[in-house]
Amino acid sequence: MSCIIEMKDVSYTAQNQLLTSELSYQFEEGKTTALVGPSGCGKSTVLKLAAGLIIPSAGEVLFRGIDIVRMSRAENLAFRREGAVVFQDSALWANQSLIQILELPLRVHFPKMTKAEREKRIETVVGEVGYKKDLGIRPAQLSMGEQKLLAFARALMCSPRLLYLDEWTESLDEHASRRLIDMVRKLRDDGVTILMVSHDIRIIRDLADIVVMIVGGQIILKLTREQITEDDDLSRYIEKGITS
Repeated sequence: MSCIIEMKDVSYTAQNQLLTSELSYQFEEGKTTALVGPSGCGKSTVLKLAAGLIIPSAGEVLFRGIDIVRMSRAENLAFRREGAVVFQDSALWANQSLIQILELPLRVHFPKMTKAEREKRIETVVGEVGYKKDLGIRPAQLSMGEQKLLAFARALMCSPRLLYLDEWTESLDEHASRRLIDMVRKLRDDGVTILMVSHDIRIIRDLADIVVMIVGGQIILKLTREQITEDDDLSRYIEKGITS
């Protein structure tokens, strides 16, 4: 299996705090990797570094062998087109309507798409995630769970082949959570590369091909699906680590 994202000796410092230190890892294409660990361990930081949302203080993050920082405009646009992020806090723009938020990825990556084609694509994806309210309203008029559904719809708008999920089922009821889990399972089965942060051991057991445990900004353990599902001691160790 080929590597799609490689982190080479990556350190990241914010507000004089070292969040990751000389971290190296290769994310396998077509696999679902769960980043786990105690609160504050650096999971979301690693996810954002891998997505190119923050720049390493030292080291390199490579997408298909190309340093994200040194990409040309065309290379960066292709990288952004292939990947999509669902943020823990949804990150929907407060001054935009929902339809404007959902349209933007299509306008950027498919500038020749007609208005009717954009509307059809939005209708399809919004239906898939189960959102049923007006798209003319703004995010402040939604519950946190509804905002998460719209954030997920935005992420899927351009049919990404690389999906970053940060605590993506938080604030959702059981029905909505199950719906998105089923969608992620289908994406995984279709060969989409998924990097996810989750505290839910049930989701990790269900979806992850690989589990990477992070403690203190360092990767201390890598496990396969078989090790998690077949070794009760390892499974309990992971569960203890993500709830501490």
